Amino acid sequence: MQAVAFLLDAVAGFFCALFLLRFMMQAMRVSFAGQLGDFVVRLTNWAVKPLRRVVPGAGGYDWASLLAALALQLLLGAVLIGLAGAPLAADNAVPMVLMFAVRGVVRMAVYILIGALILQAVLSWINPYSPLAAPAHQLTRPLLDPVRRVLPPISGIDLSPLVAILLLQVVLMFL
Repeated sequence: MQAVAFLLDAVAGFFCALFLLRFMMQAMRVSFAGQLGDFVVRLTNWAVKPLRRVVPGAGGYDWASLLAALALQLLLGAVLIGLAGAPLAADNAVPMVLMFAVRGVVRMAVYILIGALILQAVLSWINPYSPLAAPAHQLTRPLLDPVRRVLPPISGIDLSPLVAILLLQVVLMFL
């Protein structure tokens, strides 16, 4: 059962990350024209397009992508609780699955931001003109700009990604 739970968690985590990345890229106005955008759109259209008929985008956000991530986490939580042998009809099962799903979506969003920060830092040293550099910069800019106002570059070295990663780690501790 552990192997099945692991595989389900890995596949659900991959697609949940893609749904969240699509939501975050659209919310932060990251271009979908490059390889990353095309990859995300092609692997998530199967769920997002039908959901858009029911849940349209509003306020500049792609709510269908966020709902797809949450629904996938809800399904994963229900399946994992079922595999553990806990009855899903119990009084506390529904709130537990909902809490598991919301927590999973928020944790995944934080992990995506941490990964984008690390990617941006590495690419700034190795290849700042990489096709992934612009999307990583656009994705992390709303997080880094407030940190940069408080902590400007010191001797040309930008420590804001390090501070942002530390703050995101603190957020993960509370989750």
